[in-house]
Amino acid sequence: MARAKQQAEKPEKPEERDNASAMLRALDLLGEIARSETPLGVPELCVRLSLPKPTVHRLCQKLEAESYLLREPDGRRFAVGPRFLRMGFDMLRNSVSTERRGILEALVEVAGETCNFVTRVGSEAIYLDRVEAAWPLRMHLEVGSRVPMHCTASGKLFLSAMRPVQRRRILETLHLKAQTPNTITTVQELDAELERIARSGYSTDDQEFLEGLVAIAVPVKDRRGTVVAAVACHGPLPRFSLEKAKALVPNLLEAAERLAATLPDSGDDDADS
Repeated sequence: MARAKQQAEKPEKPEERDNASAMLRALDLLGEIARSETPLGVPELCVRLSLPKPTVHRLCQKLEAESYLLREPDGRRFAVGPRFLRMGFDMLRNSVSTERRGILEALVEVAGETCNFVTRVGSEAIYLDRVEAAWPLRMHLEVGSRVPMHCTASGKLFLSAMRPVQRRRILETLHLKAQTPNTITTVQELDAELERIARSGYSTDDQEFLEGLVAIAVPVKDRRGTVVAAVACHGPLPRFSLEKAKALVPNLLEAAERLAATLPDSGDDDADS
C-alpha cells in the first residue's frame, strides 16, 4: 500500500508537464479557429491565446501537418482541417444520430424522396446523414460521401452563405468541371446563381450534378445565424420535378429548424471575442 501511495504521489517529470501544456495549447488554438467565422493568422492567434509568435507558428505547422488545420490559399491564415472536422462530425453523429434520423425520416415521409443532412469540408460538401426513400430507382451515396460545391444544391447553398472574400477564395480553388450539360462552368454565371440563392433562401440542382436528378436544399443555422449545414432532398425525373422540389421548401425549412436544435450548444461567446 505504501509503495502504491509513493507511486501515486510520484512527481510529474518536466517533459510530461511540457507535453501536457503543449497539448492544451494546441486544443486552445483549435478551439479559437473553430469558433471564428473566418480563418485566422498567426498574429491574431498570438493575441487571442496570449502566446509568443514562435510557439503559435510551431503549433500551426504541427497541426497542419497532421491535417487538423488547413492553410488558406493566401498561405497566411488557417481554418479547421479535415481531420478535426471529421472528429467533430463523428461526435455530432454519435450524440444525436437517433433524433436527427427521426427528423429526416419524417421529412422523407412527406417528400417521398431521399433526404440528406450535409455540411462543408474545405471545398466539398459532405453527407453526415441520409435517409433513403423506398423507391427502387434512387441514387446511392453513403454517409461520408463528398460531392462538388459548384453543381450540387447543398454545395451552392454553402457558397451563397459565405462572405464575399471567403467565397472568392473558395471559387479560386474550385475546378468548375462540367458534370452534365446543365453544370455552371463559369465564375460569372455561378456568382449570379449564388446571388439568387441568397435572396430566395434555398438552392436547387436542376440536373447539374447528374443527368436526370433534381435536388433542393435549405440552410441549417447555428445560434449565431451562421449556416453550418444543409438539409436536402433529391429524386429522379420525371418523378421529382423542379416544381415539386420547390413546393417542399416549407417542409425543408421546418426540418432545418428542428435539425438546428440538435446542434451542440456553443454557448454565448461571440465568435470574434
